[in-house]
Amino acid sequence: MAITDGASRKARAKSLFRRLAEAEAAIHAMPVEDVHLHEVGALDSIIDIAGAVYAMEWWQADRIVCSHLNVGGGMVRSAHGIFPVPAPATLRLLGSAPFYGGSVQKELVTPTGALLATDYADSFGPVPAMTLEAIGYGAGMRDNPETPNVLRLLVGRELAAVSSERVLVLQCEIDDMNPQIFGVVMERLYAAGALDVYYVPVQMKKNRPGTLLTVVAPSSLRGALSDIIFRETTTIGLRVQEMERERLERQIVPIDTPLGIIRFKVARRDGQVVNAAPEFEDCATVAARHGRAVKDIQALAVRCYSTAGREHGREL
Repeated sequence: MAITDGASRKARAKSLFRRLAEAEAAIHAMPVEDVHLHEVGALDSIIDIAGAVYAMEWWQADRIVCSHLNVGGGMVRSAHGIFPVPAPATLRLLGSAPFYGGSVQKELVTPTGALLATDYADSFGPVPAMTLEAIGYGAGMRDNPETPNVLRLLVGRELAAVSSERVLVLQCEIDDMNPQIFGVVMERLYAAGALDVYYVPVQMKKNRPGTLLTVVAPSSLRGALSDIIFRETTTIGLRVQEMERERLERQIVPIDTPLGIIRFKVARRDGQVVNAAPEFEDCATVAARHGRAVKDIQALAVRCYSTAGREHGREL
């Protein structure tokens, strides 16, 4: 973002106030020209918006990431009466931005805050990979015992992009199910789109041996996979948490060997090969075809992979 001249900054500030007026006009079903801004037209709001415009352009940020917004809860008093949090104007300005309610029963996102966050944020989510250059804090006048009333700004240089995604982890313990059913459950979870399914033996209450079921899946499949777990197993409870999963770049490379082609799964980070392994199914098939041990075919495949890399003068 390049620093602009005064006229451009004034135009940006005016466009922000225009969005405020349009939000109020939509709520009150009236022409935007007839809107009178009450709280958000006060001097402190004008300073907030004009100051934010200048500050954001002064930083020359190439990308702005904002966390999901904690809007608080409870009720708020305004010039039009008492309203639930978030206030109508705040909700209108948030649009499709991700937000959530917290334990603090106060207004934590004002219309001005919603306006600035949605106008400047390129995306919403966790803190991106970065090297930190500066930290800024802005404290409000209210004291909240449950959480600091502070806005934090991190400025840094973004690191090389990594392949990451948000996933759900679903877990439950089972100690009263026929073990033959576990195989069927795993098959149905994979068929429904689970990324990973695994079992771990655990010791449960009353000193009973049990099994911990863990399922890693895209967030969109929570309902479908939960249905399978509750329908196919004996569990009566399920824990769900969201995590970030980082993945290496992957490529399947066919390698010629004296006994046939064996595919390799090659993983890279920042363009450099960090792992390469022959596909076990290919090795097993070749071993059965030639009456050889699987471990011998794996060793042959690795030698052929190394030779092919040297012949090409690079890592495959």
